Formats: sequence, C-alpha cells, structure tokens
Amino acid sequence: METTWNIDPMHSEVTFKVKHMMITNVSGSFNQFTATAKTEGDNFNGASFSFEADIDSINTGVADRDAHLKSGDFFDAESFPKMKFASSKVSQDEDELTIEGTMTIRDKSLPIVLTGEFGGVVTDPYGQTKAGITVHGKIKRSDFGLTWSAVTEAGSIVVSDDIRINNELQFVKQA
Repeated sequence: METTWNIDPMHSEVTFKVKHMMITNVSGSFNQFTATAKTEGDNFNGASFSFEADIDSINTGVADRDAHLKSGDFFDAESFPKMKFASSKVSQDEDELTIEGTMTIRDKSLPIVLTGEFGGVVTDPYGQTKAGITVHGKIKRSDFGLTWSAVTEAGSIVVSDDIRINNELQFVKQA
C-alpha cells in the first residue's frame, strides 16, 4: 500500500556550504520549500522523493550576498524561481540511503546522487507518525549555469565551484 509523507517545514532545514576565498565555508539555507516522499508502508527502500525550494527564500545571513545570489550572476530567481529534485531510484542498506535523481537549477536538469541517513519512524505526542532523514551531497554550481566567478589580485578564487548539501528532513505520514 502506497504511503504519502509530506515535509514538516517546522522541523526540517535545507542548507548548503560553499568555500569562500578557499579558506572558510559560508553557510546558507532555503527557508521556503516543499517535499513529498512516497513509500510502501513505512519502508523507505524504493521510496520516491520530490522536492522544490523557492530561490527567493535563500538566506546566508547577509542581505547583499542574498541579493547577489538571487541575481542573474547566480540563480536568476526572477526567471527561474524554483530549484527542484526528483528521485529516480532509492536504495536502503540498514540506515543508509542512496538517493539517485535529477536536480534542476536554472532550468538545467542533471543526474545527481545523494546519500542519506535514515533516522527512523516515530509517533509524536500528537499522534502523528514522522520519519527523519539526513541528506548529504555535492554538486558543481557551474554544471547548472551558476558560473559567476572572481579572482583576487593574489590569484585566489572567491567562491568555490563545489556546493555541499546538508538537509535535515522530517516527514509526516499522511492519513
């Protein structure tokens, strides 16, 4: 029997890290997102996931940097308001998930592989059944057309091409 799970945005976070000046990491998040998982009962082996984030909700804690990320130099939020992911294959080995799928940024869709840690299924104090998954991955921003770059006088790259993804996802089982 197919089960639908919707993201619990109050207990989930969609975050990323990127090297700045190649010496430290800058963190950011997307504050508005939706996600759904479809499973056979409570079994996430073979699940399917769909995810969307609103580019306009990007937040790095610095308004000027957020505005630059929303601009045509990076995400071009006006033309491409959503970042999307849809899984094509999910396999589970004990608590480890391998999630293969397609990421779409700026209307460019590419295959990626994410890894997940399945935290389990529990019933909360309000009687809701919840599932927790931590998802990790890495993409190259240039693959998706986010090619803005700058180099310092000393030759250092300002923003790395590698973006590390780290998401804490809590899903609520739908009746």
